[in-house]
Amino acid sequence: MDPTRRLFLGASAAGSALVTLPTWLACAKPAVIETAAATLPEDPFLSWFGIDQALIQRVMSELTARGADHADLYFQHSRTSSLSLQDSIVSEARTSVEQGVGLRVVVGDQVGYAYTEELTLEAMLGAARTAAAIAQGAAVAPPQQFSLTQPGGYYALAVPWADVGVTQKLPLLEKTEALVKAGDPAISQVRIYLTDSEERVVVASLTGAIHLDHRPMTRLWVECTAEKDGETQANSANIAARAGFDFYTDDNLEMVAKQAVDRTMVLFEAKRPPAGELPVVLAAGASGILLHEAIGHGMEADFNRKGVSIYAGKIGEAIGPDFCTIVDDGTVAGERGALNVDDEGYPTERTVLVEGGVLASYLHDSISAKHYGVAPTGSGRRESFRHPPMPRMRCTSMEDGPHTREEIIASVDHGIIAETFTNGQVQIGAGDYTFYIKNGWLIEGGKVTAPIKDCNIIGNGPESLKNVTMAANDAVLDTGGWTCGKDGQRVPVSQGLPTVLVKKMTVGGESA
Repeated sequence: MDPTRRLFLGASAAGSALVTLPTWLACAKPAVIETAAATLPEDPFLSWFGIDQALIQRVMSELTARGADHADLYFQHSRTSSLSLQDSIVSEARTSVEQGVGLRVVVGDQVGYAYTEELTLEAMLGAARTAAAIAQGAAVAPPQQFSLTQPGGYYALAVPWADVGVTQKLPLLEKTEALVKAGDPAISQVRIYLTDSEERVVVASLTGAIHLDHRPMTRLWVECTAEKDGETQANSANIAARAGFDFYTDDNLEMVAKQAVDRTMVLFEAKRPPAGELPVVLAAGASGILLHEAIGHGMEADFNRKGVSIYAGKIGEAIGPDFCTIVDDGTVAGERGALNVDDEGYPTERTVLVEGGVLASYLHDSISAKHYGVAPTGSGRRESFRHPPMPRMRCTSMEDGPHTREEIIASVDHGIIAETFTNGQVQIGAGDYTFYIKNGWLIEGGKVTAPIKDCNIIGNGPESLKNVTMAANDAVLDTGGWTCGKDGQRVPVSQGLPTVLVKKMTVGGESA
């Protein structure tokens, strides 16, 4: 497959996928959460990984023995648990633990990378020699001591997930199942999945800085099947956050159960819309997937540095309407895409990508930032210690526009609302896309008239952005379990959108 082409499928709880369904929660403003001092060890190497700074200095010396412009060690310990309930029976309960270190040396634009799951001196020295093989120069002296940098406070746990047992989790799943079954008598099957994880990350840099983070994550996924008059329909909903067990309040459980039921039951009434070129209203929230996939990836600096993106060389140029501002923000407290520090150790920030319709910035890791002569944006991310970092999105959204949702719908004589999405395909460089709509609505004479389902929207991301004629004042981040894939690496993200009108897209529905 062309490495710039992205194929993504509707998420299933058994695996993680790239597209899930919306939760329609209001966009949170950045806030700092108080973090317990106990989560910030004085010596993270020893406390979290059982090794000392002398060993790290020895490994760093081997890593830079043939020269380096930059070098770092990325230690990670990750514990993940999952519990699933199907038709009132526990179908799976699993916990896994991964630990290791990735070693990176950078010389110019070249990157040497190796990793080991064995945190012994011998194993790490071997990995360091492998990574250092790209360099051909004089040795660089490693730091004589390391200084700890304090991370931000955008997430914290009152109770570690490791202390929450199955006996506490199971009643939560059973309660959610009961809420779904009570939602409609036609519901015939319910599947509930709960996952939780905690990561401890330490980045030791050639500069002598130590950057650390303790990252929680959880997601509750609800799938339901309904049978009515011999017809079967199925749909799902989920909620996710960097949070603890207390995230699952009664309100959140009732919300996700209702969404799953409503999205399923409306499919019995829904029809495929007429095919053709139509105005498309992108519903607030989950429609941010189109912004993320067809536009956001083109603003990642590595694609622009390589000349792959259609936005290469266009900083300062108008690429959208003057009411359009697009941001990628790693500081939204508790969000799935939030980070205290990125995976190179840089603090995250609110990066304005498009301001007043003008391309203002790319998303940078340290390599692309050096190439462009700018500061990193805290966007260097990696899936795990097995992977080198690259520029990635965090929480990507368009800000409020000057219109209202009611004004937008009233302006459309004949078109559709795209509400939830299941799968699609995007060509990153050009931005050409196809998205599959699971739930939506028909607009006739400026009014919402009937539900629709099972249709595609086809277009080009940059062209669609130029064709945005209205944006409402109802921007929301969709806080479902979105996972972004790029070059074989998957990372958690968030995305959002206000209600937006694109004046024309090709709709693949039923022919007249």
